[in-house]
Amino acid sequence: MLTDPIFYAAALPAVVILGLAKGGFSGIGILAVPLMALVAPPVQAASILLPILIVQDVVSVWAFRRTWDGPTLAVMLPGAALGIAGGWALAAYVSSAAVELAVGVTSVAFALLRLAKERGGAVVPAAPGSTAAGAFWGVVTGFTSQIAHAGGPPFQIHVMPKRLPRDVFIGTGALFFGVVNWLKVPAYLALDQFTAANLATSAVLAPAAVLSTWAGVVLVRRVPGERFYTFVYAVLVLVGAKLAWDGAAGLA
Repeated sequence: MLTDPIFYAAALPAVVILGLAKGGFSGIGILAVPLMALVAPPVQAASILLPILIVQDVVSVWAFRRTWDGPTLAVMLPGAALGIAGGWALAAYVSSAAVELAVGVTSVAFALLRLAKERGGAVVPAAPGSTAAGAFWGVVTGFTSQIAHAGGPPFQIHVMPKRLPRDVFIGTGALFFGVVNWLKVPAYLALDQFTAANLATSAVLAPAAVLSTWAGVVLVRRVPGERFYTFVYAVLVLVGAKLAWDGAAGLA
């Protein structure tokens, strides 16, 4: 188990951020891995967080177990599995920085476009996405999640324009990423990252993970549906900008 106090000074806030994201404040969780990467190698940080994410998934899936969109999951999950497999197979050949840059630029453009269309509080549902589009964004989500831990923005790009009710949107994401995180386990096993020290560190952080996830569930249910979508679009702009910055810096 890691015992460095400086590590936990970064890890605890990272776990709380993940918990709030899993509880419903979609998008902010993308900040967790970079925060932990300040005090641990990125692969180790991600391997410590993956068991924590799985524990948090249990809380969020249970909280929103009655509100999820079956057609979205049926279309996107098979694609996500293909994307994860492709990300694992191509990890040695694909630059995570290039993936971050592409996802970041796309996310910012998408979110700004939607905010412009919905300025003044007007709700502008997009045309329903096709099955092919859902499968495509499922592949992108799985691939970016495996390569750069950036699966949230592609998922949101496909699902948010559907304007699902707030709890249905959150529940669909909870189930989707609950499955995706389990699908990523074999790749981390193959990388031999589930060491006794890493798993013990995950266990120490697990109580904070559960409490923060439940806090997110309670807090997000106090946010009106329309304000929730505006909030998520705004966060997507910030997250996309950060991904683009990190990707550009990595390529430079």
